[in-house]
Amino acid sequence: MVLKAFVLTGVILSHDDFLATVQFDLNPATNGGPAIAILPIEAIPCEVKPGKKVYVVKSKEMKAPDITCEIDVE
Repeated sequence: MVLKAFVLTGVILSHDDFLATVQFDLNPATNGGPAIAILPIEAIPCEVKPGKKVYVVKSKEMKAPDITCEIDVE
């Protein structure tokens, strides 16, 4: 079976003026546990703050993954 798409759910742990540290979990969760990634701030299309959720989506048809953010309901 070939993987055709994946979704990573991430939570911003910390950031500075240039980089954000994000903890990613597979969706659905697996027994491999979370991974930590360092992303450039400009790759995240929303306000970068600790606790904010981001999603990385990649399908076979896409050239590059798409990063989106959790919608703020306030």
